[in-house]
Amino acid sequence: MTSDTDWLSLVPHSVRTAPADLLAVVVVAVLTCGAVTLPGVRDTPLRVVLGLPCVLFVPGYAVIAALFPESGPSVAASGDADAADRTGIDGIERVALSFGTSIALVSALGLLLNFTPWGLRLVPIVVAIGLLTVAAAVVGARRRAALPEGERFGVPVRSSLPDDPNPFSSGSRTDAAFAVVLVLCLALAVGVGGYMVAAPGSGESFSEIYVLTGNQGDLAAEDYPTELTAGEPTSLTVAVGNHEGTATDYVVVSQLQRVRVANNTTTVLEREALTRYRPSVEANATWRTEHAVTPTMTGDRLRLTYLLYEGSAPSEPTAENAYQSVHLWVNVTDPDADSS
Repeated sequence: MTSDTDWLSLVPHSVRTAPADLLAVVVVAVLTCGAVTLPGVRDTPLRVVLGLPCVLFVPGYAVIAALFPESGPSVAASGDADAADRTGIDGIERVALSFGTSIALVSALGLLLNFTPWGLRLVPIVVAIGLLTVAAAVVGARRRAALPEGERFGVPVRSSLPDDPNPFSSGSRTDAAFAVVLVLCLALAVGVGGYMVAAPGSGESFSEIYVLTGNQGDLAAEDYPTELTAGEPTSLTVAVGNHEGTATDYVVVSQLQRVRVANNTTTVLEREALTRYRPSVEANATWRTEHAVTPTMTGDRLRLTYLLYEGSAPSEPTAENAYQSVHLWVNVTDPDADSS
């Protein structure tokens, strides 16, 4: 007993006295953030197992706990004469509102993040949900602590079924049916969401090509070079993602193009062939290679284009006959003209 007491004394008082349900949602939020960000864990099914409740239930439950710290009026049946006048909600209502509130909150957070420098990405969304959950749980715990002990909402350890001498009365049957339907609907929603995450539809087959900057250990789709010098190499990384469901042979054609844009129409005036790659990419794999772009054509607003073909490329590759394409706008200067 002494050792247990000493161990518990190391835990902060605010944590020891925190409501168990709010402490649980905070733990789930923290674990989800870790499962999304930690390198050894973020590619495992644990991310899905923790992510679904964290998105569908946890933040809504914390916010509802902050808004409604009181227990519901249903406890009036146990003999509490003042319970019928309370503004709290019972457990079933609390669970139902938690799911609806979570979906609304996550949608709103995603919309807000879309207008921030972090963008609509997985890690910022999960961190934002975690911070919101922790803040709402703290507010909910403080609001409960401010109430008399008999009026606080809490998750009972024993069964919460009422001591009704006739458990199959009309009211009890209605409440029980509502609870069963609610649980089944929530289980179905979580199951469908988990299936969609773990096993995406087989009809989604495609290939993609994109350009990255940086070295092989720190690649990013940003800070693309815009000023090039003729005859001097500029390093870019070209990547091809195979989501066709089977191993596929590709041809990647890179060109530097002088174009004219008028009336929403782009016309290629001149092309400079740079290089070609012929990767064979396994299903659900990504091929990357470093491309040292060394142009000889000079001018402003030149289009550095990468064309992707399956199997083989035509004799005259263009953006119109390519399976996929991506391009960058660059200015290429003549070093001799600068020196003169």
